[in-house]
Amino acid sequence: MSVAFIYPGQGSQYVGMGKDLYESFPQVKELYEYANEILGFELTRVCFEGPEEELKQTYVTQPAIFTHSIAVTNLVKDKITPSFAAGHSLGEYTALVSAESLTFGDGLKLVKLRGEQMQKAGTLNRGTMAAIIGLDSKLIEEACSEASSAGIVQVANYNSPGQVVISGSVEGVKQAMVIAKKKGAKLVKELVVHGAFHSPLMEPAKEELRKSIDNTEFSKVKIPVYRNVDALPTIPKSDVSEIRDSLYKQLTSSVRWDESVLNMVKDGADEFIELGPGKVLQGLVKRISPGVITRGFDKVSDIQS
Repeated sequence: MSVAFIYPGQGSQYVGMGKDLYESFPQVKELYEYANEILGFELTRVCFEGPEEELKQTYVTQPAIFTHSIAVTNLVKDKITPSFAAGHSLGEYTALVSAESLTFGDGLKLVKLRGEQMQKAGTLNRGTMAAIIGLDSKLIEEACSEASSAGIVQVANYNSPGQVVISGSVEGVKQAMVIAKKKGAKLVKELVVHGAFHSPLMEPAKEELRKSIDNTEFSKVKIPVYRNVDALPTIPKSDVSEIRDSLYKQLTSSVRWDESVLNMVKDGADEFIELGPGKVLQGLVKRISPGVITRGFDKVSDIQS
């Protein structure tokens, strides 16, 4: 069995996440206390008690999911050795920590800044996102192209066959939704988000993030990590400049999740383990490659079983 560790992105959070792990394992408690220190606010309180509206703020959500995912990884890594890693959007940072390219502390500092800058860019450049279900990716790309006269719009996430998310200006996205529906989409649904993630409207977030990425120490990855921007692996002999470049471009580029999974399968992955809150990625992987095994670690009960 060749195992791939996969890491969720924004949207997988829920109030109460990580609480049972924190109460059951001293090393998890230690990790969360360290996270509180780095972040300068009580991540534990927001994760464990909410309110949900606070947890949903981008600058909180991203560190919350990142910390939870690493806590779970630390609990299982002595028992399961992955051959590959990948993460959806924010999850790419978690995958790099898992592959020992980044320390947890440095990763969390980057994720904190990324969340803050993305939230700021979302306030500065008002935009939105929408899910398009049941339409071929090429037709969705055409819809975005045809709608571009109304405003900025592009594919943000190629999640799985028949599930794509678009992102951009409110006018551009709404026009693309109308066109996608005419082209035969089964469902078009605007998402409740705090910005047009993975679109050119995130451009203002890039400069500060670039500085921080350039000043962060990266090591070569211990296992291949599949990049969001092109679905190809950064391998142990790759130069760390490749990692920096990928994280920088990722903010305004599409997340090629379906291709990443197919490339991992092609390279030998036959079991995908999601580490962190929820089961979103397990569902996507099943749709992308129905023959592989999927499971997840989120709560204490998952660790014990």
